[in-house]
Amino acid sequence: MEHLIDQVLEQGGIQDLQGLLSTRQLSARELMQWTLLRIAAVSQASGGINAVRELSAQAFDEAAAVDRRIERGEPLGALGGIPILLKDNILTGDGLRASAGAAALADFKVRRDATLVARLRAAGAIVVGKCHMTELADYVSDTMPAGFSGVGGMVLNPHTSEPYGRGLGSSVGSVAAVAASLVPLAIGTETQNSLQSPACHSSVVAVKPSVGLVSRAGVVPLVPSQDSPGPITRNVADATLALECLAGPDCRDSATLGARYGALGGEIPLSSLRIGVPRRAIADRPEVAGSMACFETVLSLLASGGAQIVDPCEIPSASAVLDVRSCVFRTEFKAALNVFLADHHEPCGIASLDALIAWNDAHPQHIPFGQSLLMAAASAFGLDSGQYRWDRAQDVALCGPGGIDAALAAHHADVLLVPMACAAKITGKAGAPVVALPAGADADGRPFGITVVASRGDDAALLRAAAAIERAVESGLGPRILSRFPRLT
Repeated sequence: MEHLIDQVLEQGGIQDLQGLLSTRQLSARELMQWTLLRIAAVSQASGGINAVRELSAQAFDEAAAVDRRIERGEPLGALGGIPILLKDNILTGDGLRASAGAAALADFKVRRDATLVARLRAAGAIVVGKCHMTELADYVSDTMPAGFSGVGGMVLNPHTSEPYGRGLGSSVGSVAAVAASLVPLAIGTETQNSLQSPACHSSVVAVKPSVGLVSRAGVVPLVPSQDSPGPITRNVADATLALECLAGPDCRDSATLGARYGALGGEIPLSSLRIGVPRRAIADRPEVAGSMACFETVLSLLASGGAQIVDPCEIPSASAVLDVRSCVFRTEFKAALNVFLADHHEPCGIASLDALIAWNDAHPQHIPFGQSLLMAAASAFGLDSGQYRWDRAQDVALCGPGGIDAALAAHHADVLLVPMACAAKITGKAGAPVVALPAGADADGRPFGITVVASRGDDAALLRAAAAIERAVESGLGPRILSRFPRLT
C-alpha cells in the first residue's frame, strides 16, 4: 500500500490524490509534509534544481483545515487539498514576495491575491510557494539563458541537471517543479513560448489558453496583448480541470470580458480528428532537426489510431512571420510595466522602467548578461505611435486570420501539430491556445514534446483533441520519461 501511495504522490493525477484524501488513506497534512520534504531534497538542497524561490508560512495550516473538512464529511472543491506552486510574477496576499525574478523587486509584497490565485483558493488549492522564473519573463538581455534571474540564479532541468538554455521561456521554475514531482500542478505564464517550450523539454503537459480566458489582474505584465497564464500538470485531464477553475471574466482585466467561456472537458475519439501538419513552419528549424524522427513516429501512431493526418497543412504566412521584426514587445512592455509600478505605489522604490535600469546599473552583479532588452524597451515610442499600431495589426493579421485560422479552414483541419514549440511565435502573436504534450525521448534520451494548436477561442475543442492525442501517444510510446530523483522515505 505504501508503494502505491508513493507512486500516486510522484506520478498520480489530481483526482488520484483527492481519492487518497477522501478515503483517508492520506491526510492533507501528510501530503503537505511529503511535498515540503521533496521540495527540500530535490529543489533546495545543494545541487538541486533550484525551482522554488519561497515557501508559504500558511500552507501547513491550510492543509490542516482541509483535514478538518474531510473529518466533518464536507465535500472538497475541485482542487481541494492539492498543493500548487506559482510563478514568481503572480501576486499573492499571503506574504509571499513577487519579484518577477528582478533583484530590484526582491522584497515586493502585496495584500491582494491575483484574480487567478483567488480562483484557485476558492477551488480548494493550497499555495505552497513561488517558483523562480527567467527574469522579467525573459525580457532583460538577448543573451540571458532561460531559468536565470538576478533574484534566484539558475533553474536546472530535472531531466538533464543542466540549464534550459537561451530562448526556452520564462516559466521554467514552474515547469521544473512539476517535472520533478514537487507538486501535481503549477501555474506559469506565456507571452510567446514560456509555457510550451520548457514543457516540451521537461516531459510535462502545459496549456497556454487563448488570451483573455484567464485573468492577468495581479500578474506582472510583459506584453498584455499576448500574456496568458496557464497550468502545468502531469496530464491533460488535470490541466483541463485547473483551467476550468482559472477561467472566467474579471472586471480588472478587460481582455476577459470578450472571451468564450463554457465547459472545457469532454472526450472525443481520435478517429474524429483531422490533424494538420504545417511543414513550412517546421522546415529548417535547427532546434528540431535532431528530433524529426520522433515527430514522424508520433504522426504514424496517430494515423494508425484512426486520426486523419493532413500533411502538409500549411500556414500561409509561416515564412513571413519568421522574418517579422515587430516593436510590439518593447512598446507594450514599457507602457505596461510603468503602469504596473505606478499602480503598486513604486514597489521597492522602483517607479518606472528607467528607474529599474538605473538600479541595475548601480548593481551590475545582478545582471551578468547585461540589460540590452530593457534598454531597447526604454527607447520605445508609446502605444499611440503609428509604428506600434501598424506592427500590432500586422502581427494579428499574419498569425490569426492569415495564419492559423487560414491553415485550419483551407484543409478543414481541427488542430495543427508541430514538434516541440515550433509554432510559438505564431501562436503568441495570434493569442491562440496551445497544449504541449510529452512524446517520449529523442535519440539522445532527452525529453521530446509536441504542441497542439487551435484558433483563438477554441480552447475547449483544443483540449479535447489534446486528450485524444495524449492517449494515442502514451499507448504507443509507453510511459513518459520519469524524473531521476531519489525516492523519499
